[in-house]
Parts: sequence; C-alpha cells; structure tokens
Amino acid sequence: MQPFDPLTARLVVAVSQHGSIGRASEHENIAASAVSRRISDLENRLGVALFDRSLQGAQLTPAGEVYVEGCRGILRQIADLSTRMADFSTGVSGSLRLACTSSALSGRLPELLADYAAAHPRIGLAIQEMTAALALAAMDDGRADLAIVADNYDLSRYSTEIFEDDNVNVLCSPDHVLAARLQSGQEVRFEEVVEHEVVGIHHSGALDRLLSAAAADAGRALGERVNVETFPSLVRMVEAGFGIGFLRSTSLHLLAGTDVINARLSDPWARRTLLSVRRTASPLSSPIRAFLDLARATYRSEP
Repeated sequence: MQPFDPLTARLVVAVSQHGSIGRASEHENIAASAVSRRISDLENRLGVALFDRSLQGAQLTPAGEVYVEGCRGILRQIADLSTRMADFSTGVSGSLRLACTSSALSGRLPELLADYAAAHPRIGLAIQEMTAALALAAMDDGRADLAIVADNYDLSRYSTEIFEDDNVNVLCSPDHVLAARLQSGQEVRFEEVVEHEVVGIHHSGALDRLLSAAAADAGRALGERVNVETFPSLVRMVEAGFGIGFLRSTSLHLLAGTDVINARLSDPWARRTLLSVRRTASPLSSPIRAFLDLARATYRSEP
C-alpha cells in the first residue's frame, strides 16, 4: 500500500461532510474530477468502497466511516505537530486559524483581530466564516485552531471560555403595539411578546433553534408572517411593519439609521454568550495563547 496521503485524506473527509463530491470540490477549490479520481484510486488500493454514490450524493459505507474517523485523527496529529514545532522558530511567528460564525464577525472579533495583527505582524491569520457545526468540524479535522460559536451546542468535549456576551433582543417598528413597552428602557419577558407575529430568520440557525425551544417550553407557537435568510433583511422587514423580530446583541449595529426599537429579553435562556472553543488535547502555540490572552484582557460583560 502506498504511504498515507494527507491531501486525499482531507478530500475524503470533505466529501463525507458535504455529502457530495461536487460540494466538497467547491469547498476545497479542487476540480470535482480530480476529487473523484483520487477517491477511486484510494478505494482501488484499499480494496473497499468508501462511499455509496448516487444521484443524491455520496454517503459513507461502514468501511468509509472507519476510514474517515482514522483520517480525522491523523490530520489532527499533523496539525498539532505543526503547532508544536512553530514555537521552536526564532521569534514570535506562525499562524492563527479561526473558524467562526457570522455572529462572531458581527461583534468585537474584527476589531480584536486588527489589534492582534498590529501587535503580532509576523503571525499569519486565516479566518473562515461558517456555521457552528462546520466550525467545530474544521477544528476536529485540524483545519482550525479555535472556533468561536454560540453557546447553545453540546461543547462538553471541548475547552471553552466566554468570548463575548450575545444576549437576545426583541425588535419592533415605532408604530407597533409593543413600541411603548420596548421604549421603556426595561427588559422584556418573552411571554409578553410571543403572541405577536414574528419575522423569522433562517430555520435551523442557532437563534431560530433557541427561539423555537423557548416557545415550545412556553406552550406557544411562533406565528411567522414572513421568513428571511439574513439579519439585515429581518431588520428591514421589522421596520416595514411585518412583525416583531429577534436579534442577538452582536447584530444590533444593524439598527443604525433605522427607526426600529429594541429591548433585551429578561428570560435566563436569552442571556447567551459566544464562546472560544478548542480541542482539549490540542497544543497551545504562542499565536493561540496570545490571541486568548488578548480576548480575556478586552472582554467586558454586558451589564
């Protein structure tokens, strides 16, 4: 058998994550024909099929599941070795690879990274914006050193610390029946607003899952008049009077230049945070330690 090929291993992992050779090739910026050829050659050498291919995509076989898990472990070891060796170089150099959600990039992260880059000009930055699930997968596969994601995921197998407060706020237009209540300066209970029609935000997202769970606990259903895919669209639809909306505090800058009113929800579940997450067993290189130290020093809890 030929030696282990990290590139082919990464492509196998990518196909398993995306469920199709086409989507994996787009994500890895490699031609789909090249991805398919590498996987076919690997299957021939191994003597087993790693994927069941169909018009719907590519699904792992039992042998493929075993192989992908092994690949992930090896790719993590390669990434960790590179991290350990970086500290042997002269001076502070190396790289910092972050996988983060759009919420993180809407908050204090860009300014923090600017300060970090100014203080550590020899450290290369690689920032990937993706969903929380993909961010955690990137970290598991050794493609990211840290992930910054919302706290409503099972993160029990990781090391975590608070990166930023990201509490949930309710929004309405100035002529909405809730306008006076939201303008009072007081926090609002979810039960006070749940009966009103809502401008929904992309289903299965972190905020949508959080609100749906809160409504279910209250024995209510969110009445969505319209559903949008982006937070700027949500703000515009709320401003136009299509219903109330919900935003995390890292996205409140989107209200600038609008008449939209907002108030923080007082419910305990609405007090959320963004977390910096890393694999417990991963080494802490100088670039990672420097970033975490800066994040801790500049974190300010919301009152």
